[in-house]
Amino acid sequence: MKRKPIIYGLLAVVIVIVLFVVYQLYLGSSAPAGQQPLVHLNTSNIESLKQSFNESKDSVRVMVMLSPT
Repeated sequence: MKRKPIIYGLLAVVIVIVLFVVYQLYLGSSAPAGQQPLVHLNTSNIESLKQSFNESKDSVRVMVMLSPT
């Protein structure tokens, strides 16, 4: 009988973690005030990124690509 509260507690923790990850991946992508909105990079907007990157020759440019693997 003592195992049920532990199992329910672990299940609650897992649910909270999953909800947090879903929020961060799909709902938590907002930019601070004064900054351009965040863009999800895909094949349809890669040319726009290339053009914007090349137009800003006189300023510091940094591109970081993160991969989950």
